[in-house]
Amino acid sequence: MLVPTPTANADLPFRTSGFRTLAEGLDYAARGETGVNFYTDRGELARVLPYRELRASALELARKLTGLGLPRLERVAILAETRPEFLIAFLACQYAGLVPVPLPLALSPGTHRSHVARLRGMLESSGARVAIASADYLGPLDEAVVGTEVAWVGSHEQLAALEPVASELRPLGPHQPSDIQYSAGSTSFPRGVLVTQQAITANARAIAEHGLALRPGDRCTSWLPLYHDMGLVGCCLTPILNQISVDYLATSGFARRPLVWLELLSRTGGTISFAPTFGYELCALRAGSRDPASLLAFDLSRWRVAGIGGEMIRPKALSEFARVFAPAGFDERAFLASYGLAEATLAVTFAPLGQGVRTDLVEQGEAFERRRLALPAGPRARRTRAFAICGRPMPGYRIEIRDEHGRTLPERRVGRICLQGPSLMTGYFRNPEATRQVMLEDGWLDTGDMGYLADGELVVTGRSKDLIIINGRNIWPQDLEWAVERLDGVRPGDVAAFAVGGEDERERIVVIVQCRITDPLQLAAFRREVQGLVNRQAGTECELVLAPPRSLVYTTSGKLSRAAARAGYLAGTIRDLGGIDAAEPSRCPANTERPALARAS
Repeated sequence: MLVPTPTANADLPFRTSGFRTLAEGLDYAARGETGVNFYTDRGELARVLPYRELRASALELARKLTGLGLPRLERVAILAETRPEFLIAFLACQYAGLVPVPLPLALSPGTHRSHVARLRGMLESSGARVAIASADYLGPLDEAVVGTEVAWVGSHEQLAALEPVASELRPLGPHQPSDIQYSAGSTSFPRGVLVTQQAITANARAIAEHGLALRPGDRCTSWLPLYHDMGLVGCCLTPILNQISVDYLATSGFARRPLVWLELLSRTGGTISFAPTFGYELCALRAGSRDPASLLAFDLSRWRVAGIGGEMIRPKALSEFARVFAPAGFDERAFLASYGLAEATLAVTFAPLGQGVRTDLVEQGEAFERRRLALPAGPRARRTRAFAICGRPMPGYRIEIRDEHGRTLPERRVGRICLQGPSLMTGYFRNPEATRQVMLEDGWLDTGDMGYLADGELVVTGRSKDLIIINGRNIWPQDLEWAVERLDGVRPGDVAAFAVGGEDERERIVVIVQCRITDPLQLAAFRREVQGLVNRQAGTECELVLAPPRSLVYTTSGKLSRAAARAGYLAGTIRDLGGIDAAEPSRCPANTERPALARAS
């Protein structure tokens, strides 16, 4: 019978610092008993891999990788499946002096062609010479390598069958890369962040000491994809560098059975786990279809850090999760808001531990929408918006809010979030033009996000490229999307809002809603309801497109791609069902299925 790795080491002293490379961190963790555990979609323990066994397997595979005759620092692309083989191959590269490049899985079964194109773009961008996947996923990878620099492509089994080389291994050094990770928005034009050993060890230490206050007895549970920074850095590499045991559930497994995540936390005594808001939301929705008494079987009382990141934080959805799972011992004070991005390796800010989600209530109106002033809402404010407070920068990191001319703005002025820090990238790999767009002349990074500072703490309001400006008013698309998603029959992620220019050079709002129901009376009523809702939210009319399921596109981390939705709308590939004019009654949304990763990364 398999038994998970222990939560704490018996004799090995707990360490959060002093490691210059990932290999050094694994060398130390291998002296204890903790490690990683992989579970099936139904929550059954499938593989136990103590860090000592992980290190031994990585060293063995490193000697076989060396036998391929690759020059030092050559790139090795690995399809990032949530299975031991990926982790072994990733760490084998560290010992062999090669740079791993995690590649994303397909978002859904119906996205084969776009997935192959995305893989090919990343292979070309990284210049990978080797590409590896499990036998189950080798088909798309075989297609993707055509026309790239890849010289060897094969399965983990084929790689393991190679003859090892007896020469001494030369692990990646402190001043060398650790991996290339692609930011969540990397779709048509992938941008690979070259993460250095210094960056990953610095960020992992800051997360452990200042963000999470890790301690002996902590245990991580994760379903986040290992090709995304929050899953790879936050829930894989940081635990290795802190000797923390991790329990893994595949992302696809979470999408099918989200409550297995909570079952694992309950069964293993997990204390730390992160998810985007929609992960918590999906669990609350699924729990609503179960007998409330069945939730008493969960014990979530040991879950001390319920981290939130990866997308805009929706406080109402988190409050609902806390309400539903309070009988299971969940304490809403465990919620921990954060802010980070791949260009900073991962984390930049954390809210204080043990205080739950704190919000800043802002008055919407002239000041906020035209002058970008985030004024605290008074008791007589007619329209308000609650933004989650993401906390202060970790030690060594700095944040400034700047206007479009690069001038630093005072507190409560909305502008572009710019940052400095020890884990900041020096640039996108082999992409100087993309690097120039974000790396400022003074060495700061323009994140592309918008927000403001309130008493020194960061509040994120959205992505600058998504901001809708109508008649001088600033409208955040997620405000419109979330409002529509609250209507009956609409699921999270089924709505995209953006602006397009008209022949009169004026912008207009377009709202796309995925839907299925065909009853004419319901269709007409729903269309009027959505248009009226948008009018109240934005103060203007919108063009409403009620599109078929699977019309919207998601990034590699499962976030809605508004840019792709806009492009599809302009190209005519996303159209109102029935081909009728958008001003006429059309289709109405139902419980349409989103791609698995769109719900779960």
